[in-house]
Amino acid sequence: MNDIYGRNLDLNLLRVFVVVAEAGSVTAAAERLYLTQPAVSAALRRLASTVGAPLFVRAGRGLALSTRGERLLASARPHLGALVEATLSPVAFDPKTSERTVRLGLSDVTETWLLPALLRILALEAPRMRLVVLPVQFRTVVEALTGATVDLAVTVADELPAGTRRLELFNGGFVCLFDPRHARVGKRLTLERYLDHEHIIVSYNGDLRGVVEDHFDVQRRVRVSVPTFQSIGALVDGSALLATVPAMVARDILRLRPHLRTTAVPLALQGTPLELLWRGAVEDDEAIRFIRDRVVQVTKDLWREA
Repeated sequence: MNDIYGRNLDLNLLRVFVVVAEAGSVTAAAERLYLTQPAVSAALRRLASTVGAPLFVRAGRGLALSTRGERLLASARPHLGALVEATLSPVAFDPKTSERTVRLGLSDVTETWLLPALLRILALEAPRMRLVVLPVQFRTVVEALTGATVDLAVTVADELPAGTRRLELFNGGFVCLFDPRHARVGKRLTLERYLDHEHIIVSYNGDLRGVVEDHFDVQRRVRVSVPTFQSIGALVDGSALLATVPAMVARDILRLRPHLRTTAVPLALQGTPLELLWRGAVEDDEAIRFIRDRVVQVTKDLWREA
């Protein structure tokens, strides 16, 4: 294959050759190709020189293919036709029959609420499509997208490389999750009582700083720092610990542990938009667009229920 690419052959010469063979004359071929007759004749000479044999012979006022020319036409014409068709014809995508695998980057916040609903939709609309889910978060999503590790990502993000597409899905803010059997928060959780309690935090840095410490000049009494939100419900359950979590995370936890409660965070903590991200290079990929649209659909349906 490398030897083929390395040979000095202008493939446009084959296009000229095929048109001349079909037209039977340089003049007619020049009109079809929007070229001058000398340009067509020069192209034929170059191709004959590359092939090492004459491709046409004079036949009255026109041209006839030589034996070498007939063999070349028989080989070149179907391949050129296929190339033109592949270039100009849109790729057909049918979700019912597509067997594409789409690589989806999800933060731990999104996997539990997005993935089950998305898989139910795919089971009905695209039963042969498959997903490969990879963990991403705001510190790793740029590398995942630029390295094409994922086709799409759903997470929070800061600055992104040029050409990255982003669509805000929602901004649900934060709530304070607690077990009312053990944590005494009162009718309204004050800042003093909030800071007096011990906390569970999620830190992607592996330290004792969470979203509150990053945005305010306060330091909570952190009992445990975990790398994801997956264990938050189990850790709060049966303890006096408080957990400041995204509202969507709290909603999923409460479905499994309805005896837990949430209350407002006594700080002006603004939520960070959760976004759907993809590279501009796959903007026209119908399979990836199909998954993008379904992610948006799932998000809208979930927030409509909230």
